Amino acid sequence: MKCLILAAGYATRLYPLTENFPKPLLKVGERTILDWLISDLEQTGQISDYIVVTNHKFTPIFEDWSKGRVTIIDDGTSTNDARLGAVRDIQYAIEQAAIDDDLLVMAGDNLLSFSLAGFIRYFHEKDTTCIMRYWEGNEKRLHKCGVVEVDTDGRIITMEEKPAQPRSNWCCPPFYIYRRCDLPLIGKGIAAGCGTDAPGSFIAWLSTQTAVHAWEMPGRRYDIGNLESYEEVQRIYHGIEG
Repeated sequence: MKCLILAAGYATRLYPLTENFPKPLLKVGERTILDWLISDLEQTGQISDYIVVTNHKFTPIFEDWSKGRVTIIDDGTSTNDARLGAVRDIQYAIEQAAIDDDLLVMAGDNLLSFSLAGFIRYFHEKDTTCIMRYWEGNEKRLHKCGVVEVDTDGRIITMEEKPAQPRSNWCCPPFYIYRRCDLPLIGKGIAAGCGTDAPGSFIAWLSTQTAVHAWEMPGRRYDIGNLESYEEVQRIYHGIEG
């Protein structure tokens, strides 16, 4: 299994911190956000390669951070208005890195209070493309995320990004494991008109074509979207050692 980290955004809501610096490399405690995520995955022993897809503006910074440990892919964009969108970035990275393997895809600006090891085990048990889900009681937040309905086995019945009328309280964070055989369907989904800005838009389309399961998270997810959320996660992680 390979891991693709989405880091091509410009994080305008975190300016001035991210005006000239990528959000996934901000420090939380003594580590960058990416180092927290990768450290957890390394302990699973399941990931053979790590790939980061970013924009042209931040590529040199990621290359300096990586020091050859991680493959860095430049998607060629230089401004927020010109960004490809997460789904096209996934497709581009797969093509550029010639990925032909099961693929864990995750946003580079989220932290978790639990290990992704359980998610990987769930993927192997279900043998389908899988996503994660958590119960969101705040209806306003449901309008800003992907919302999924599932059956008793965790298989997706419906999924919609930023729904006007949410059909459930199951919210989906940006963590996915694609089966190797489903990777070629990304181009088909784009051609069929699935949204390309949010990574969950492809999953919403894919779940109408084949079985996709949703693993219930056993803990919390911290989405670092603005200064307030960044300060909150700094407080939570203060003094924590990996």
